[in-house]
Amino acid sequence: MTTAMVKAEGVHKSYGTAHILKGIDLEVAPGEVFCLIGPSGSGKSTFLRCINHLEKVNAGRLYVDGELVGYRQKGDKLYELKDSEVALKRRDIGMVFQRFNLFPHMTAVENVMEAPVQVKGESKAVARERALKLLDRVGLGDKSGNYPSQLSGGQQQRVAIARALAMEPKLMLFDEPTSALDPELVGDVLDVMRDLAESGMTMVVVTHEMGFAREVGDSLVFMDGGVVVESGHPREVLTNPQHERTKAFLSKVL
Repeated sequence: MTTAMVKAEGVHKSYGTAHILKGIDLEVAPGEVFCLIGPSGSGKSTFLRCINHLEKVNAGRLYVDGELVGYRQKGDKLYELKDSEVALKRRDIGMVFQRFNLFPHMTAVENVMEAPVQVKGESKAVARERALKLLDRVGLGDKSGNYPSQLSGGQQQRVAIARALAMEPKLMLFDEPTSALDPELVGDVLDVMRDLAESGMTMVVVTHEMGFAREVGDSLVFMDGGVVVESGHPREVLTNPQHERTKAFLSKVL
């Protein structure tokens, strides 16, 4: 039996009195493109941030590739991992945010090289060679010497994807990667994500791009109010939603 790449069991997350995630159970298989949709504030981005322990869960268990996220279990007790141990595990998970968060004083190729050199101790020559290949892969081979300010939003987001891939992750998380972009720039970023999906990368994607979810997604979850309302194959959920809340949401976005 293959281990799920991501497994959530009764995951809860609160900020003070605000109960954001209310018992999330789901599984993402290796090589799967798993799409999360739902209104703002439904807990999608929070859940994504819990997967790589940028947020700590308050209850439940989260596993990535069979390993508990952020904690070690001894007997029936959980012990939080040290920051250095969390950072070590986080190397296997690439994350692409709404905002590109590129270093403004570094060129595209330097942005992509930075983590392998600093975190993995790779030589600059090796890191640079891979960075150039990755920029080529995302269609920016000719922009390697450009600074972020010389790139469009869509180009910056593609550099951010190349940067996440430079660490050779086994899982990629995308938090609404196209929502900050002008509509005409969205397609290029989605094309790169499509290519990644075809190469077999496991991806968890929080998105408003229903076309992408329908064409590329293997599974779709509709979240609202911190719970999974409905899940299934993207085409099935989008064309034939079973739950009234899903129908109401989709009638506004499709």
